[in-house]
Amino acid sequence: MGSGPAGLSVAYALNQRGHQITVFEKEDSPGGLLMYGIPNMKLEKEIIQRRIQLLEKEGIQFQCNVNVGIDISKEELTKEYDAIAMCIGSKKPRDLVFENRDTKGIYFAVDYLTNVTKHLIKGSKTESAKGKHVVIVGGGDTGNDCVGTSIRQGCKSVTQIEMMPEPPKDRLASNPWPEWPKVLKTDYGQQEAIAVFGKDPRLYERTIKEIEVKNDKIKSVTLTKVQFINGKMKFVKGSEQKIPCDLLLIAAGFIGVEDDVKKAFALDMSPRNTFVTKPNSYQTKETKIFAAGDAHRGQSLVVWAIHEGLECAKEIDTYLMGYTNLE
Repeated sequence: MGSGPAGLSVAYALNQRGHQITVFEKEDSPGGLLMYGIPNMKLEKEIIQRRIQLLEKEGIQFQCNVNVGIDISKEELTKEYDAIAMCIGSKKPRDLVFENRDTKGIYFAVDYLTNVTKHLIKGSKTESAKGKHVVIVGGGDTGNDCVGTSIRQGCKSVTQIEMMPEPPKDRLASNPWPEWPKVLKTDYGQQEAIAVFGKDPRLYERTIKEIEVKNDKIKSVTLTKVQFINGKMKFVKGSEQKIPCDLLLIAAGFIGVEDDVKKAFALDMSPRNTFVTKPNSYQTKETKIFAAGDAHRGQSLVVWAIHEGLECAKEIDTYLMGYTNLE
């Protein structure tokens, strides 16, 4: 289930071990995050398409436009297949709460990036940032990708807001080597914004307090500084700042497996809203069903998804061979 980096790794490894593999994908093309979650300038789609074609020639079957739990049920899957690998990602986006949230011009970041990639590949209709004031909520990789994409589309301005404080430029004593350096990094999107607009697009310790709507479309956003007291976020009075906004992109992270799949499979879920597996295992409480990648460990790096996919495949292979011997 799912043809992202984890799903493709499971499929490849099990196919090499002689099993017959079918990959179900919700989108119209295989690749998952690699195809539609990462912009072309970071990962050219010809590379993904070439790999999919090789996997197809090796005998792996791909079925796209299939919503697991809706178009095909858990009961149908467990009846037809000897093992199921849940590699559907952690794609439920974290939303923002403010009045007029459903106004036109407000999108989740991954939806925006997906539509842009589909437009480049297939010419489908997409929301363009051309000539618009763009505001992006979220300072992570996805937010940075939105900065770079909106600049390439010809935006009039771009602002990226982040709730956390600005990281230090140098390591603190509390963050020694070999720990990951928690220092300020300027990624390609911010570098391009500096080159085009003459300034870093990031504003720290801020969030959106309210939006202004005109003719059913977003016109501006009012930002406010925030501070965290006893783990709770508080608005700083008198810190409001109103800026123009024609396109608001929410890149505030993800909160686990999507609701329809969770409901359809009724598996145990972790506090991070990911599938619970047995200790040191990828197998869920239902022996036929396994989980790997972001659906198992939460939102993480592509390399982790690939690693988990390969390890999960080993465990599925062991399970299937034992099952075959019992038969």
